[in-house]
Amino acid sequence: MATKRDYYEILGVSRDASPEEIKRAYRKLAMQYHPDRNPGDKEAEEKFKEAAEAYEVLSDPEKRRRYDQFGHEGMRGTDFREWTDINDIFNHFRDIFSGSGFGGSIFDDFFGGSTSTRSRRSSSVQRGSDLRVKLKLTLEEIATGVTKKIKIKRYKKCSSCNGIGAEGSSGFRTCPVCNGTGEIRQVSRSIFGQFVNITTCNNCGGEGKIISNPCKVCGGEGRVQEEATVSVDIPAGVSTGNYLTLRGEGNAGRRNNPSGDLIVVVEEIPHEIFHRQGDDIIYELNLSIPEAVLGGEVEVPTLTGKAKLKLEPGLSPGKILRMKGKGLPNVNTKKQGDQLIVINVYIPSRISQHEKDLLQTLKNSPNFQPKERTRKSKNIFEHFKDIWN
Repeated sequence: MATKRDYYEILGVSRDASPEEIKRAYRKLAMQYHPDRNPGDKEAEEKFKEAAEAYEVLSDPEKRRRYDQFGHEGMRGTDFREWTDINDIFNHFRDIFSGSGFGGSIFDDFFGGSTSTRSRRSSSVQRGSDLRVKLKLTLEEIATGVTKKIKIKRYKKCSSCNGIGAEGSSGFRTCPVCNGTGEIRQVSRSIFGQFVNITTCNNCGGEGKIISNPCKVCGGEGRVQEEATVSVDIPAGVSTGNYLTLRGEGNAGRRNNPSGDLIVVVEEIPHEIFHRQGDDIIYELNLSIPEAVLGGEVEVPTLTGKAKLKLEPGLSPGKILRMKGKGLPNVNTKKQGDQLIVINVYIPSRISQHEKDLLQTLKNSPNFQPKERTRKSKNIFEHFKDIWN
């Protein structure tokens, strides 16, 4: 996969460029690489899409902030889209060229209205609906990232008619209402002059033709239901509520209209022994009284297996130890979180007479006499506050 270019470099602006400078830069590139000016030029078309992608990010304050901080990785978990359909670009950014002496739009001004007609036609396109699914993940899967296969029910293009909805190309006839234009023009006159109101033809939905011989498989819809398996790559470090958008994997549109998207929403499965706090994970370690007093070495579970942990002598309940890099990676920066070990000391409820005698002896020892808690000593909540700060 080719490395993406810097968005500021694409638009030819500095990183502190104002919103107006960014808009002007995009307008200039849109005129330069517009498909009507470069018919059949695939390189110009790709640059047109590339400029639209850069403008989408840099014109949105929140997306721009994330991009400035994290680069292209910062677009994960947002509604950012990569433009693949030229008509989508026309529809999405058409309004930014209004006003300021530029007429209705950049496309009307520079291309004689031909694109205006195309935009009106494309606005009547009934894109397939999006699908939304929840994907449950364990902490172990989140720690490393995972590829999942999801089964979904959706509409797909009818293979019998190849999505056109008719029995062959002769299965259509010109719409008698709009005479094939896909538009209805209504002329009205007033003291101010003549006005022409153009609307999409309701009879043909703006297509200019209607089906006279519907496909027997799809009934003229151009699509049929299927059960599909879709593969989705989940990056490491995601959390509940994060989502990924798979472009074009939703329901197919009617009669070869574009497909919707599949939105995969992450749901984290609660772990049996770990608690998550951002990119850190918390594990409660139960020690016996001798272990807490004497210290030593213990084996503790981690998200990727087990690890040795050295215990200093004299550990108090509530003490928090840190295992660097044993947590979760940050989904944007990839910086690894830590595993925090909270010390618990196990107090038995029943002991033997021999154990009572031993404890009685220790009870009278000066080293086992509790000391008053001072302002300098920290409770468990203050330990956590220090760690997260």
